Amino acid sequence: MSEMSEQTQPSTALRHSKVPADDLATQVAALDVAQLTEAEATLWLAQLASAISDANAAYHEQDAPNISDAAYDVLRRCNSAIEARFPKLKRDDSPSEQVGSKPAEGFGKITHAQRMLSLGNAFEAEDVADFDKSIRNYLGLPAEAPIAYSAEPKIDGLSLSLRYEKGRLVQAATRGDGSVGENVTANARTIADIPQVLDDAPDILEVRGEVYMSHADFDALNSRQAARKEKTFANPRNAAAGSLRQLDAEITRARPLKFFAYAWGELSAPLAETQIGAVHRLAQLGFQTNPLTARFEDLEALLAHYRLIESQRATLGYDIDGVVYKVDDLALQSRLGLRSTTPRWAIAHKFPAELAWTRLEGIDIQVGRTGALSPVARLHPVTVGGVVVSNATLHNEDYIAGRDANGQPIRDGKDIRVFWIICVRRGSRAAS
Repeated sequence: MSEMSEQTQPSTALRHSKVPADDLATQVAALDVAQLTEAEATLWLAQLASAISDANAAYHEQDAPNISDAAYDVLRRCNSAIEARFPKLKRDDSPSEQVGSKPAEGFGKITHAQRMLSLGNAFEAEDVADFDKSIRNYLGLPAEAPIAYSAEPKIDGLSLSLRYEKGRLVQAATRGDGSVGENVTANARTIADIPQVLDDAPDILEVRGEVYMSHADFDALNSRQAARKEKTFANPRNAAAGSLRQLDAEITRARPLKFFAYAWGELSAPLAETQIGAVHRLAQLGFQTNPLTARFEDLEALLAHYRLIESQRATLGYDIDGVVYKVDDLALQSRLGLRSTTPRWAIAHKFPAELAWTRLEGIDIQVGRTGALSPVARLHPVTVGGVVVSNATLHNEDYIAGRDANGQPIRDGKDIRVFWIICVRRGSRAAS
């Protein structure tokens, strides 16, 4: 067996102890999978499985993420790349075979009639083109054959499945590990967006969607929590998940939760023949559906809608982290079927995890310990990389005016003005 290089094997500290997942992601980002030996790949897969499992538990079970979204995606992509190169080394506990995390203790358990899966991810336009190509190859369709897709914002919240029998809500469950979720029926009944009774619905109907919290409600909740000297939440997703997964439903009732419906599980009769038609039917039944959901017949239109949603992200009033594309024809969805953890007919086109758009509310001058004056942007709070950011240092007057230190134009010479929609980038693990 060949000797391992320092560049391709986990460090001694990584091999023998738990380390912050963000630190592991930094090493992984520089890893050349093509140069790994089998022995090196085995060590990396063990480290990745442990780190991703811990991250899943922190995110799904404890509602307290221990890693940034960007770093998590890096770990998952590296794990998949190593497994693709060394399929025989795939572990029994491989992250690529897992959905979510096991249900938390303290809740009753509900077995989903149909598994709740996750989604594959696209990060670039080329990934979306590859997704479309894979659809056509699987169906045996030429490049010029028309395929329609739906596109909808990917809500950054907590997945929930609602089961109705003869029009009445009988149970609600979190996704859990995809097969078994937590019984949160009493809590779900307290959410105004979730109907208790449906008219003209199939006898059996499982409605699936996302529980979330608006920015305004999140700010108000944190203000109340701080006034009571109680725990505040890092971001709206954590607040929504923590509020839904309360053992006391009265606590959930006091929390301002909302629900968007966008999918379904077990049905006794079809909702429609298309994805868009089914979403419209859910709206007719009384569910809130996202108004930015639309149907498109080519990739350019899909990507244009992605850019439109990204441009509106700062003004939506709730967190999203991408756009989900789905084959619109439900008969084609059925033909395409499912992989072990993801459907073949859908993909999430993610936004850059460390970048977001928001509104500049004001610019203040901050006096440092040495007397130096620094302009500070006061931002409409926005979640960037899992952290709510409300302030950002603007460095100096030239930077605000659109000039560098030598007086040369930056940002094409554009200055920064109050009430503009601006791009915020998180450059480190510390909040801006």
